[in-house]
Amino acid sequence: MSSMPAERFTTGSDEERAAAVDAAARAVTRGELVVIPTDTVYGIGADAFDPVAVKALLDAKGRGREMPPPVLVASATTLDALAVGVPEWARALTEAFWPGALTLVCHQQSSLQWDLGETRGTVAVRVPDHPVAIEVLERTGPLAVSSANRTGMPAATDADAAEEMLGHAVAVLVDSGPTSGPEPSTIVDATGEAPRLLRLGAIGVDRLNEVLAPHDVTVSEGE
Repeated sequence: MSSMPAERFTTGSDEERAAAVDAAARAVTRGELVVIPTDTVYGIGADAFDPVAVKALLDAKGRGREMPPPVLVASATTLDALAVGVPEWARALTEAFWPGALTLVCHQQSSLQWDLGETRGTVAVRVPDHPVAIEVLERTGPLAVSSANRTGMPAATDADAAEEMLGHAVAVLVDSGPTSGPEPSTIVDATGEAPRLLRLGAIGVDRLNEVLAPHDVTVSEGE
């Protein structure tokens, strides 16, 4: 999307943070890509409802449409605007782990006018536990966000690594220092009757099952 080096913003002071959030939100509105910090690793983001921007995100990472990006939102209340048929046990997981390192795969609302790739009618949703990311999301609405790295490379846990891999492709890079990574979010499939672990990340199976126990379902590793 951008042939110029990314404009880089720090968030050390309230004024710097406000300028960074504003720049990132404006870039997203223009259909450009941004790099933002999250509670796991740095992410490369685009307006989830802008198919050209989403394609640019996949191209920047070296990914195809068969690997659609997750969607980050500012609060759990947005889930019902994006997903349908969310089981009660899945809502219990969001109550326990959002904001945080849980990505939930749900059936998407059929009315959504977006193209994230070959999603097979699903959407992967997460509320990140990072104040700067939340501020950006409150301004932009849902963002398609994937880890800020080229496919096959380690995920970026600081702005320098993200800039090295993706600085040429993004308009704005928000530098909030190192993340707590490199562990990614844990991904749970909530499209069936029982939870299915798709990726083990920062939240372990035991912690998931503690929350799921009252709902008479469990998620086991390796399913």
